[in-house]
Amino acid sequence: MEFYTLFVNGLVFLMIAVFIRHSLYRLRFFLHMFQQVGYKKNEMRYWLSANLFSKALTSEHLFYNLVILIVLYFLAERITLTAGAVIISIFTIFWFTGTNRYKQEKEKKPLVFTPRLKRLGGFILIILTAAWYILLDLGTITITMRDFAAPFLNTDPYLLSFGLVIIDMFVPASVLIAAWILHPVETAIQNKFKKQARNKLATMPGLAIVAITGSYGKTSTKFVIDAFLKERMNVCVTPGSFNTPMGICKVINNNLEASHDVLILEMGARYEGNIKELCEIARPDIAVITNVGLSHLETFGSREAIAREKSTLARELKYGGILVINGDDPQVKAMSKLRNDVSVIMTGMDGTIRAMNIETGPSGTSFMIQWLNNDGAIQEQEMIQTQLLGSHNIQNLLLGSAVARHFHIRPQTIALAAAKMKPIEHRLELKVRNGLMVIDDAFNSNPVGAKNAVDVLSSFRGGRKIIITPGMIELGDAEEEQNRIFGRHIGNADIDLAILVGEKRTRPIYEGIRSAENQKGIDIKIVRSLFEANDILAQYARTGDVVLYENDLPDSYETVN
Repeated sequence: MEFYTLFVNGLVFLMIAVFIRHSLYRLRFFLHMFQQVGYKKNEMRYWLSANLFSKALTSEHLFYNLVILIVLYFLAERITLTAGAVIISIFTIFWFTGTNRYKQEKEKKPLVFTPRLKRLGGFILIILTAAWYILLDLGTITITMRDFAAPFLNTDPYLLSFGLVIIDMFVPASVLIAAWILHPVETAIQNKFKKQARNKLATMPGLAIVAITGSYGKTSTKFVIDAFLKERMNVCVTPGSFNTPMGICKVINNNLEASHDVLILEMGARYEGNIKELCEIARPDIAVITNVGLSHLETFGSREAIAREKSTLARELKYGGILVINGDDPQVKAMSKLRNDVSVIMTGMDGTIRAMNIETGPSGTSFMIQWLNNDGAIQEQEMIQTQLLGSHNIQNLLLGSAVARHFHIRPQTIALAAAKMKPIEHRLELKVRNGLMVIDDAFNSNPVGAKNAVDVLSSFRGGRKIIITPGMIELGDAEEEQNRIFGRHIGNADIDLAILVGEKRTRPIYEGIRSAENQKGIDIKIVRSLFEANDILAQYARTGDVVLYENDLPDSYETVN
């Protein structure tokens, strides 16, 4: 009888261990997704609703509760409590031992245990540990009321199993609840860093602050300006896509030094009010606005709202500052009228800085840059040759040269810096891999950039041309149509193979390719993940072929196919 008691209680203990392990895997997964969406509670709610029955509340949860219900209400009087414990434990081990649903073969952007994530995860662990302790204690109390079972069990298996599965189901909600509870703490910590950054900037009155915003091209333009200015000046620039309040504060507080002449900041926005918040940290002397596009249309709601938010940078510009705008974008061009107390420099065909004799191809881009007087006469001009691919980079170079000329950097120096510039990581970055030419344009695709990337791919001669893409995201109601247009452009281009990642998401691209007027028999493969796409590429491609990676969705989007 002692062995039997040990066996049954051991099985129940194993059930507890399986559930706790499963809940911890789920906690790590949902914390990772919360980090992927930038700790935004609204976006996490949207993600959870999109993945409700595939990740949050799974079929295992629903069927497990059904098993408990059947055993408790239909079999309880026919079987012993220990037999019920064995049945429940077997179902637990069968359904909840596996955690593959919450583990990815490869994480594109691994979970980073930042101080914020540690605070959030630690708080949730305290809640879960308390819930497990209370459940075990309550189960022990309940079993003492069942004298006939006391010799064999130490806890009530029905109450325990039901409580464990409810806690497991609660894990996704616990992330949102904990984030809501800790919101005042996080706000206080962020305000401390903001104040520290503002105080540091106040001690550097001679520092020139350059801020860049726009729907796309912000990072590329930032690095163009950096490349031009650092030829003659000591520059501090935010790395990568650091364009959030905490990202900017981190650079100012940790990287900015008294010896720097210029601070270059990228200012991103997903909601109205984001740019004003950034300008309250670092008000710019020079504002650069690249364009108004459809990026983040899902959160802004309309292109007019996007334009209004981008124009905040012009309104927040310091008195007497310099406003550099892309005159080829009508909505950006209109921002020149927002201020009469600043100097406006406009690039493009209607501006005073323009590009002529443009040539683009697989080896890079060349054009004649002209600086005009206010009366339209050519003041200076210089031939620009760069390794940067794509015609959209011309506008970035024009905007960068406008800032450089303000700091009296000579045209010849600008041309020299442009010739030395390397492609920015994941933005039409040309690589050679296993005999293939790889065009890496994996960063945040948008309608204009995606079209230009396909044109770059089409310009290559010699080998077969391949595109791998999951399409574009965060375009709101315009997403389906924009992806269809993108597909049509692929179909009309000289491309041999299109590998579409995600059947449901890329359906509009597929339809667009098939509806292309000049389709030349392009082969189409549809896969579930980028890793499957790479497997097909390995089988199909041969030396001399060219492959374009257009956009690479974060892990939070990979879960929705």
